[in-house]
Amino acid sequence: MSTSDQGTQNAVAVAGIVQRWLPSHVDAFVCETIPAEDGLDVFEIESVGVKVVLRGSTGVAQASAFNWFLKYSCGCHIARDSVQLNLPHPLPHVEKIRVTTPYRYRYAFNYCTFSYSMAFWDWERWEREIDWLALNGVNVPLSITGQEAVWQAVCRQLGLTDAEIDAFLVGAAYLPFGWMGCVDGWAGPLPSRWIADHADLQKKIVARQRELGMTPILQGFTGHVPPALSRQFPECTVHELSSWAGFPPTHFLDPGDPLFEQIGRAFIEEQTRLYGSDHLYAADTFIEMVPSSDDPVFLAELSRSIYRGMAGADPQAIWVLQGWPFLFKADFWGPAQVQAVLDAVPDDRLLLLDLYAEEMPQWQTTRAFYGKHWMWCMLHSFGGRPGLFGNLKALAHGLPAALDHPDRRALAGIGISAEAIETNPVLYDLMGEMLWHREPVDLSSWTAQYAARRYGQPLEAAEQAWTLLRETVYDPDLQLREVYGIQHPIVCRRPTLRAGSGWPARSEAHLPRLLEAWRLLLTCADRAGTVGGYRRDLVDITLQVLTCAAERLHMQMVHAYENQDAAGFRQASARFLQVIDDMDRVARTRPEFLLGTWIAAARRHGDTPAERAHLEWNARNLLTLWGPPESELHDYSCRYWADLLDGFYRRRWALLIGQVERVFTDGAPFDAATFENDAITFEAVWTRDTTPLMTEPVGDSVEIARQLFDVYR
Repeated sequence: MSTSDQGTQNAVAVAGIVQRWLPSHVDAFVCETIPAEDGLDVFEIESVGVKVVLRGSTGVAQASAFNWFLKYSCGCHIARDSVQLNLPHPLPHVEKIRVTTPYRYRYAFNYCTFSYSMAFWDWERWEREIDWLALNGVNVPLSITGQEAVWQAVCRQLGLTDAEIDAFLVGAAYLPFGWMGCVDGWAGPLPSRWIADHADLQKKIVARQRELGMTPILQGFTGHVPPALSRQFPECTVHELSSWAGFPPTHFLDPGDPLFEQIGRAFIEEQTRLYGSDHLYAADTFIEMVPSSDDPVFLAELSRSIYRGMAGADPQAIWVLQGWPFLFKADFWGPAQVQAVLDAVPDDRLLLLDLYAEEMPQWQTTRAFYGKHWMWCMLHSFGGRPGLFGNLKALAHGLPAALDHPDRRALAGIGISAEAIETNPVLYDLMGEMLWHREPVDLSSWTAQYAARRYGQPLEAAEQAWTLLRETVYDPDLQLREVYGIQHPIVCRRPTLRAGSGWPARSEAHLPRLLEAWRLLLTCADRAGTVGGYRRDLVDITLQVLTCAAERLHMQMVHAYENQDAAGFRQASARFLQVIDDMDRVARTRPEFLLGTWIAAARRHGDTPAERAHLEWNARNLLTLWGPPESELHDYSCRYWADLLDGFYRRRWALLIGQVERVFTDGAPFDAATFENDAITFEAVWTRDTTPLMTEPVGDSVEIARQLFDVYR
């Protein structure tokens, strides 16, 4: 495509974004293409007459100019959870603004995101997400929807039967864990039309991304193969990998086997036929498993084979590799092993993701990935777990510091690598903006502006509330980051009588300021009470305070039990269950907190009652048991969602409380093993339930938050 044709395509795609978000103002904006600056994206905003001209080196840059204008000239806000587009009239006049990104690559997503957030998305939801990516400057999104179609075609070429392919592919909610080689077959089979539907969906996704000037990152062959391959090719050498999270080991084709590069080429060729190619391929062979050998020679050959499989089909291939294994299995991945994997691939053909750089940066322990190009990423969310948490300082100050660090070597990008993306909107708003910042950001003024944009007006009480949030749940200096987001809150944990099994007691250190932030936010209701972002934030902070109440009451329950205080236990446990009731009640007021919405999205991909029921089981199981009943991953992806709080977590806690009550009334000792079995039985039965659940919010967020404030303050 010629440069002029690409520019026209970009302008049309950006005009589509303006049409979707500001349909009555389409004629007020003009999009123009300008040259990049030293190979880096740049945008300009300028008023020319009555028009606002959005200039950019790509469609992404032009869309980012549009978002910048909305944020900083109009005081507006577009987030995943809410929109505030109360534009001034007439539109403000803007003298020329020019912004250049310091990053060649601006990345989004994590393999896990395609389970914990995106598992059941349709095109309408994907279209909004691609808009958000463009508005925030993302130009290299991980784009791996529809991989099942590639695998199906390649496996058929290799002579595998459809039954063998079905036994290899995992269920709809778990697909990324199959793509990463963690599990085979779990939660399958896929519904009859799933593969064709998602191939069509992927074609729409990558087409829109390319129209905007994005470079989708597709999948590369990792060496993970179906067990049935050995039937068809008995002479091939296949290894069993170490077990992942208690699941049966998966199978890995030896990198020295000639079949390795053959399959690698076939995979890229089939994927290119279906979805095209932009030469970036993600491949993570040992994301949380360990290879059969730590011999650097073996690991180097493995690395070369993966790359040659890509390059054999696409000589311009660049391998995109998550650096997570080097952190997760640091005892295996010593300096010699890491360097062997990285040095085996040419420097300009490997791109590393420092996946958890905001908390545990690997670039500082690997000599900046031994000179390979790498991206500083924010992981933030593990499984979409609930709570207000995040490291704003790392984004505002740590990232610019890394950019200027003398040991950064080939730092080339920035990324949002969260396992789930629809929590803590403030983190993602700031991170999206940091894609265009070189200098540190003053968090005090930034959060004040954020609150004003999000709520549609500057409100002193809102600014004060956000100051308190910034100084508590979003401040890593309080050493709470290993509490929020990583540990489960007590409500979501499988019930226990062990003290300190939820968020530690030190999480109460910030409680007075959190309560004051709650009070301050409530005082804004008269002026901002109809704004979606305000109502979402009010629900979030209400749930956070109630979480602290639950943690405190659980400690009282444990203390009463240990001291054989039946009356004290009954009082604390009754209040504990009431807290969960209250959490469910406030969660019901917001659409993003409804379990029924998640389940309805899953069920619509099935054509028969059996398929719909199986999809619902996938959706329920992912959030609760995760795997089989004895899974060590149970509750990994817990959520504060209506009908999950009341219908699952509360009922599970009631089981424990009932058994303890029998201890007090009958004098029999508490049997923890029996309770564990009873809890697992309950969980497994719950995942098979198909009772219809609410898909529309109920109740008024502000009024319920006020009522709960009066109770809990």
